[in-house]
Amino acid sequence: MTRQIIVDLDEGTAQELERVAPSRARKRSEFVRRALRQALNAEAERRMADAYRQKPDDAEPELIDPAAWEPRKSSTRGRRRDR
Repeated sequence: MTRQIIVDLDEGTAQELERVAPSRARKRSEFVRRALRQALNAEAERRMADAYRQKPDDAEPELIDPAAWEPRKSSTRGRRRDR
């Protein structure tokens, strides 16, 4: 789903946008979408960084035991089965 919005630009910004992404080539909408996405991602990153600064992760890094991630070997290996 898409939503159309109207944005007012000052004359200088509008002229620069026309030079970079002319409307007749249909590049303008894609350019604006990408610029907005980049700005929104940067804002999300800034907020996350602020949140970590306000409440840092003070926990000591836990040591990881690689054996805990290995599949368990069958306990019957090496044992003789009574038949």
